[in-house]
Amino acid sequence: MTTQTNHTGEAVHVKHSAKQYIIGYILSLVLTAIAFVLALGHAMSFKPLIIILMILAAFQILVQLFFFMHINESDGPPYHAIGLGLALLFAFAFALMSIWIMSFGYHAQLVS
Repeated sequence: MTTQTNHTGEAVHVKHSAKQYIIGYILSLVLTAIAFVLALGHAMSFKPLIIILMILAAFQILVQLFFFMHINESDGPPYHAIGLGLALLFAFAFALMSIWIMSFGYHAQLVS
């Protein structure tokens, strides 16, 4: 339950509907299933697969933030959103750098 203000400035408690949680849950399941099928099915080569999995992960994060954590209904200071964006940037940077570093070992094995 969150508190919002109406047009007169009075605090109004807003309950989140079950419909919103069901939509978020179904979207999470669909995104996870797509990633699972692509990864296990070897549907494409490594580089496009990693790019698509990263895009699916970004969508999964957005679904979690908007449907379950209600990030768009926050009444806190705006710098919280900036901090969240920076944290996401660092998380994706670490993931991409890890993939990049791991690919060096893979290429070294192919050469020798």
